Amino acid sequence: MVSDLLHRLDTQKAMEPDGIHPRVLRELAVVLTKPLSITYQQSWLSREVLVDWKSANVTSINKKGRKEDLVNYRPVSLISVMGNIMK
Repeated sequence: MVSDLLHRLDTQKAMEPDGIHPRVLRELAVVLTKPLSITYQQSWLSREVLVDWKSANVTSINKKGRKEDLVNYRPVSLISVMGNIMK
């Protein structure tokens, strides 16, 4: 399952907060599958998630209307690729 998710990563997306580009993860999927599977399993069993995988960059995107009105914005958060795969 982890291997499939790594192979399906969109390499056109920008680097996430963890500083790892999706293209690197996709190209190293064969090597990373086993260690990531073990890490995800341990995280699941211990019910703890690495801090870096929980952190996100949050930015505001204008939905529509006047840019001066704060109600016309919605928050968008970018989490790390590793955290997204785990999710």
